[in-house]
Amino acid sequence: MKKLRLYILFFFGIYGLVVFGQEAEAPSEPIEVPVQEESPGLMNETRRALQEVANFMSLDLGDNTTSRIIASFVILLLAFIAKKVISLVFANWLFRLAKKTSWKVDDQMIPAVKGPFGWLVLIIGFFLAFSVLSFNPSVDDFILKMFQAASMTIVFWGVLRVVDVLAEAMIDVARDRDMGVFHFIPLIKKAARTFLIVIAVILVIQNLGYSVGSLLAGLGIGGLAVALAAQESLGNFFGSISLVADRPFKVGDWIQVGNKVDGDVEEIGLRSTKVRTWSKSLLSIPNKVLANELIENWSKMPKRRVKQYVGVNYSTPPDVMDQIVEDIRQLLREDEGVQQDFILVNFTDFGESSLDILVYYFTTTTKWLEHMDVRQRINVKIMKAIEARGSSIAFPTRTINFEGEIAERLANRSTS
Repeated sequence: MKKLRLYILFFFGIYGLVVFGQEAEAPSEPIEVPVQEESPGLMNETRRALQEVANFMSLDLGDNTTSRIIASFVILLLAFIAKKVISLVFANWLFRLAKKTSWKVDDQMIPAVKGPFGWLVLIIGFFLAFSVLSFNPSVDDFILKMFQAASMTIVFWGVLRVVDVLAEAMIDVARDRDMGVFHFIPLIKKAARTFLIVIAVILVIQNLGYSVGSLLAGLGIGGLAVALAAQESLGNFFGSISLVADRPFKVGDWIQVGNKVDGDVEEIGLRSTKVRTWSKSLLSIPNKVLANELIENWSKMPKRRVKQYVGVNYSTPPDVMDQIVEDIRQLLREDEGVQQDFILVNFTDFGESSLDILVYYFTTTTKWLEHMDVRQRINVKIMKAIEARGSSIAFPTRTINFEGEIAERLANRSTS
């Protein structure tokens, strides 16, 4: 209420300056109401009061009579009342009506447009109130331009609020349907708001009587300098558009950009994308760089690969080796954390100090911690399977054979 009273005082102050700031002309001839001397005292007082009212109504402030000023004031008062009534209608009747529908958008749309709609009614009331009055042509032209600029600003204000509501509704739909564009909607919202604000500023300047085209053309070298300075910003903006179109990642994804950046995406903006690295530092990468860089999205993996070699002692017999390989295949098939589409276990190489078994499989989870838990569980099972067959995991060893005089000396020393 306090803010509303300040608005009312502000507008009526402007109203008074515009109306009474005109140069007042000499008052017109007063209207005379004949008074009969022989009339009773009460009748004479009534006639004198009518005389005063008639004289007041015939006052001339410039070209504006008192009746015009009163009519203008009444229109202005009705505009304030209409704004209040519209606010009550939006807040009560329309909002309750929207609550009964199954849509959620209208529940947010009505409160969003209530303010702009009320202010638009008030601005129209001000224009009609001033239209009743008579001003100089220059003042009339100024009032018309101010009305056009104010009404257009309020309309774009309402459009921006509608865009915000629609963006929130799109976020809810994309989240419920698990759509990839979900995390890019805030970026689209920012781009749409920026575009609308630029258009609004251009249209308001045009309606104020200025030529935007000639203004831009008159910038000359200064405009060229601004364009060159904005080159990086424009590059990042178009990079943002490329990211929206391609959707290589979303907020929360684990990405790797080239060989320098590796971490989780926290925010996608108009100029840059913020990535939280594993050292918990926050990197801001210009979108122009991301649009031209190789991006590896680890979160898009449907399954995570495990490729390792298990070395068994050279003392392991061939038939036991076959049994160990089959045991590892079986334990992989029985583990719920292993993807069963592709499992590969084979004795592949004679290593320098071990018989190497290739173990190749995928985990069903792509989350790093869960993936490591599965690997640990499988490795322990492999160790138990090898131990159960009477063999062991090999470790690096080297056998040295001596011949000739050195071998004889070592043999004599060992026997003595």
